[in-house]
Amino acid sequence: MKCFLGKKMFLTAVAACAIGCVQAQEVKDTLTLTLNKALEIALSENPTMKVAGQEIKLKKEAKREAYGGLFPEVALTGSYSRTLKKQTMVMDFGGEAQTIQVGSDNSYQGGLNISLPVFAPALYKSINLTQADVDLAVEKARSSKLDLVNQVTKAYYQLLLAQDSYAVLLQSYAQAEATFNVVKAKYEQGAVSEYDKIRADVQVRSLKPSVVSARNGVNLARLQLQVLMGMDPDIAIGIEGNLKDYEMMMFETQLNPAQLNLVNNSDLKQMDLNADLLQKSLAVQRTNFMPTLSASFNYSYTSLNNDFKMAHYKWFPYSTVGLNLSIPLFKASNFTKVKQTKIQMMQLNENRLNTHRQLTMQATSYLDSMSASTEQVVSNKEGIIEAEKGQLIAQKRYDVGKGTILEVNDSEVALTQARLTYNQSIYDYLVAKADLDKVLGME
Repeated sequence: MKCFLGKKMFLTAVAACAIGCVQAQEVKDTLTLTLNKALEIALSENPTMKVAGQEIKLKKEAKREAYGGLFPEVALTGSYSRTLKKQTMVMDFGGEAQTIQVGSDNSYQGGLNISLPVFAPALYKSINLTQADVDLAVEKARSSKLDLVNQVTKAYYQLLLAQDSYAVLLQSYAQAEATFNVVKAKYEQGAVSEYDKIRADVQVRSLKPSVVSARNGVNLARLQLQVLMGMDPDIAIGIEGNLKDYEMMMFETQLNPAQLNLVNNSDLKQMDLNADLLQKSLAVQRTNFMPTLSASFNYSYTSLNNDFKMAHYKWFPYSTVGLNLSIPLFKASNFTKVKQTKIQMMQLNENRLNTHRQLTMQATSYLDSMSASTEQVVSNKEGIIEAEKGQLIAQKRYDVGKGTILEVNDSEVALTQARLTYNQSIYDYLVAKADLDKVLGME
């Protein structure tokens, strides 16, 4: 018996250690995130940021390609032609006409050609155009970064809200179950009516779907955050803290509409860069009215033969050097292209003005939402205190027989609603601030 008990205790200890190791492994495998850590992972792993970085590299390669036009072009050339019918000439020698065929059956030519632009205004302006294109790609990458930061931040806050709401509903469900157990015990003792027992049971059952829905909301919010971070959904993640930790931040910085500055807004910056791009495109189009000058050098060997005995061919070298000048006189499409670009520039100016007004309106709206949420948090915090006090009073009244189960249920519902509203007001402030940071272009 002692041996059996000893083995049983040993197996129990082994099982406890195994369970502890499994739990420790589960905790170890869970990646705990802060907001900064989530943003860091998203900026390095999200495919959108990788594509934006590759786009910048693509534009820089296009710029190098434009610079390549300043260097000489060197080419080896070769040609072969077979004469099918030679040119025939009739010549008069002392009154006697003779027919002579001119040319060879085979013609070979090979050599080296070098060309170099001496004065090419379109090439110089195109280089400036590619630089503006690179700047625009960099700003688009910055816009993608701001948009990703905004999405990840709001997804992080959404997960916090889902977890806090789930915790509130679990607490409410536990309180409803506790109330039901008390009422059920009193009913079995004949102290309360069956109606009170039914109402307490209905209260518990009515909360169950909300708890399940809140749990699903937590899973969905976590999955959304993982997708934005570019993480495998199989990786378990958790986040630190709750929405209440951000309460003091709401009162640290108070802005007013006069302090709103859109100088770093990415949409406006992209419009400014597009305007610069159109200006440089106009400069390129105006070079169509300017002359171009290029230098060329050619060194070739030629051979004319009537057979294919190449070992006995004689090759004759010749070389040329020259300048090519092209002066445009008239081309109707050059004038229409310039007019089209000018119209596009005017359209862009009008769109920028309209966009600036809309962004100002959005920033003001977000600022008003932050201010309203700040006021609501103060009120909702007081509402929680009052709801807790009311729930305690209703419970005491019911315990001494002076209250009804309806009062208890109503007080519990009011307390749950107050806690949910408190969390929602903090979440609304954080989301409005994230949107405001995006509009202001704050990284």
